[in-house]
Amino acid sequence: MEIILDVTDLHIEFHDHDQPEVAVEDFDLMLGEGEIVGIVGESGSGKSMSALAIAGLLNRKSLTKSGRIMFDGTDLLTCDRKKLRSYQGDEISIIFQEPMTSLNPVKRIGWQVEESLYIHHREISKEDRRKRAVEMLGSVGLADAENVYYMYPHELSGGMRQRVMIAAAMIGNPKILIADEPTTALDVTVQAQIVELLKKINRERNTSIIFISHDLSLVSQLCQRVIVMQHGNIVESGRCSDIFSRPRHLYTKRLIAAIPRIDLGDDKDRR
Repeated sequence: MEIILDVTDLHIEFHDHDQPEVAVEDFDLMLGEGEIVGIVGESGSGKSMSALAIAGLLNRKSLTKSGRIMFDGTDLLTCDRKKLRSYQGDEISIIFQEPMTSLNPVKRIGWQVEESLYIHHREISKEDRRKRAVEMLGSVGLADAENVYYMYPHELSGGMRQRVMIAAAMIGNPKILIADEPTTALDVTVQAQIVELLKKINRERNTSIIFISHDLSLVSQLCQRVIVMQHGNIVESGRCSDIFSRPRHLYTKRLIAAIPRIDLGDDKDRR
């Protein structure tokens, strides 16, 4: 398996207060082509910070970053802004937890889906951008994509808006898709649909996916490998089948024990 992303010793530190606050410490990740890796942990564990650093979205003056994030022969932590922007939204895309805060409320859906093409592929004509946007909206499971293209975000349901976000992230056919808690705001049925859509994208496009979540049951359905984070540190990592069947770290054991289970009892008890 070809390694397309190599993160080594990533360290993120905030300087908002008198004492520095470490958000991520010694984070390592090797992502293979077509691989799906989950990063799990409670709020504040550093999983989203790690993802934002990979996406090049941590640029506050009050923080420092060190380590290496190697992609396409380039260190994304140290490269210039022009080089970084050439990757953002085209080679590396990200979708977030709440699409209503990510989508522009005064722009039509079609404009927002094809925006990445306008930025990175100016050679594509306006009509071809529209056609590709409509096709992408259809490919993520939105019925009547032609009509959805002209709608505004508030006219869609939460699940439909998340599909729009996925369409916008995938229209440039990126090598890496970062999904940062993409199902948290959705009900269980829609969560399952989004997970199946991510599986479809991975299967049909060979897109590598980094799936950030606190929901281990979703991670077990989608991911091949999992990284468990606590207080900014990786406490355990490995294949999902191994981690879920034989967790070693106490924190991982607690997370797995917290997965909701429905115990219906035996047949005799149900009569």
